Amino acid sequence: MSAPNKSRLNITHIGTATAILEIDGVNFLTDPFFSPAGSAFDLGFITLKVDEDPGLGLDKLPPIDAVLRSHEDHVDNLDELGRRLLDGRKVLTTMDGAKNLAPRPAVRGMRLWETITDYEVGGKRFTVTTTPCKHLPGGESTGFLLHHDTFGFTDGKPNAIWFSGDTVWIPELAEIRNKYHVLVAVLNLGGAHAPNVLDMEGPEINITMDGKQGARALRETGADVLVPMHFAEWGHFKQHGKELREAFEAECIMDKVRWLTRGKPVKIY
Repeated sequence: MSAPNKSRLNITHIGTATAILEIDGVNFLTDPFFSPAGSAFDLGFITLKVDEDPGLGLDKLPPIDAVLRSHEDHVDNLDELGRRLLDGRKVLTTMDGAKNLAPRPAVRGMRLWETITDYEVGGKRFTVTTTPCKHLPGGESTGFLLHHDTFGFTDGKPNAIWFSGDTVWIPELAEIRNKYHVLVAVLNLGGAHAPNVLDMEGPEINITMDGKQGARALRETGADVLVPMHFAEWGHFKQHGKELREAFEAECIMDKVRWLTRGKPVKIY
């Protein structure tokens, strides 16, 4: 069974992993972070400092219908300003994240590879499936696949939008191709590194994909388009825009990459 995609997707990048996915008038917000440039966060084992202002402030946001929270426990993916948006809104996140965000009745935790059908957002009903992540040891992180009937089907598989969450490439992600046809992969990249919280004397570990891993994610999931995010603003990112572009050129995937403009909606399809 195949059916053409009849939906519309615009993405407005706000900063780091924060973006508005506007799907036919329904606004999903990913990993809300809104602290201004110069804000610093001492986590004990590392101090994080953001170098750029958000592309949109809280006062400039359109109505947000739902929030996709890849993980609740890292400030660069959810700061105190971002937490204000969670009150009274539908939120999907990890099981631990849902516990930590309680009591918020509209927050729902999801298990690995769990699928929710008929998830009502903005008057439309979506199918949402979580995807595995490997991030900082000891914490939970998740990605999300979104499908709506208007997205259509390819070779019997539902077409989907994939938001990766914070993760390095892991073989389990190749399973996405067996479940969905990915129209757009919105990937958290930057090749971020951090101390290994389980072995503070050891070397730093890679905690998000770099450009080469992002290219592999594109190929092995069979995605049509790669949208890069999460590669600027922070010192623990090892690849920024220039390095990421060079990596994509070396991997010969530039024709499938759609770059975002901070604070401005970009039509993806």
